[in-house]
Amino acid sequence: MIVSLVGLPGCGKSSVARLVARHYGWPSEDTDALLERRIGMPIKRFFAESGEAAFRELEAETLATALQAPGPLVLATGGGIVMRSENRERLHRQSLCFYLRSSPEELARRLRNDTQRPLLQGVDALRKLRELAAQRDPHYREVAHYVVEAGRPTVWALVHWICMQLELAGHVAAPPKLAG
Repeated sequence: MIVSLVGLPGCGKSSVARLVARHYGWPSEDTDALLERRIGMPIKRFFAESGEAAFRELEAETLATALQAPGPLVLATGGGIVMRSENRERLHRQSLCFYLRSSPEELARRLRNDTQRPLLQGVDALRKLRELAAQRDPHYREVAHYVVEAGRPTVWALVHWICMQLELAGHVAAPPKLAG
């Protein structure tokens, strides 16, 4: 089983993926980290040197490879991965997808000191996040099996909600409780 997380930049996909994976003793991956290992440089630099189109092509290839994992996996995805229909189709068909939904206002507050996200550099971050939300929200909803309101809860609350959904729906068994 592959559990994937989608949502706007800064909604918590990477942190939540690591903790859900730890809860079940599964590996976690992040498509951005996989892509950076593949290209041997930070995404920000690749984006500046090669452009968004080249980035999106490599991102699609990286996603296709990640979704071929032989065992369980929790996969955090880049915020724009849903912009390609082939990625949406793959995520929905080959994983159980959770959309971590946050408002642009909440994300702008969280990301006010971020210097690594190429689409948010040198612009009015709130305005850009509002544009991204308007553009991407329908795609996130299309690919998602579950929509999780991620604006205010703690990371741990999100992790518990996702694990509860996975267990209640019978996708996974609850891990044994540790004694003591």
